[in-house]
Amino acid sequence: MATTTENEGTPSTQLHDFEVEIAPADIDFMGHVNNASYLTWVQSAVIAHWRRVAPAEAIAAFQWIALKHEITYRRPAFLTDKLVASVVLENVRRESAFYETTIRRGREVIAQVKSRWCCIDALSKRPARVSAEIKACFFPA
Repeated sequence: MATTTENEGTPSTQLHDFEVEIAPADIDFMGHVNNASYLTWVQSAVIAHWRRVAPAEAIAAFQWIALKHEITYRRPAFLTDKLVASVVLENVRRESAFYETTIRRGREVIAQVKSRWCCIDALSKRPARVSAEIKACFFPA
């Protein structure tokens, strides 16, 4: 990550579990989930977390775009698997949010994803700093 901030080392207490739906289109020529599908799942899980925790006015005013994903694949996933993506917001710094998402089949870790997201103004599409009030929703005292 980067330099020391007020949230570093204190992940959000707002763990968010997101049920992953595997579609036939997710399966590649090798018979397991294509790597690209994981990015779609992570994006859906992170956005669902934002919509669950953020205040309604923030949801209307801001959007999130992915800047970076680092994925470690542990096991293949298959069409009939029941997967859950567990999302933890690790840190917020200015307009950036740093997430860790763990995708599991039961207790078995399928993939781990570290990602960086940029908050943008919904109208101007320009980067927007995350206010202390919004951060407090995700990192309660």
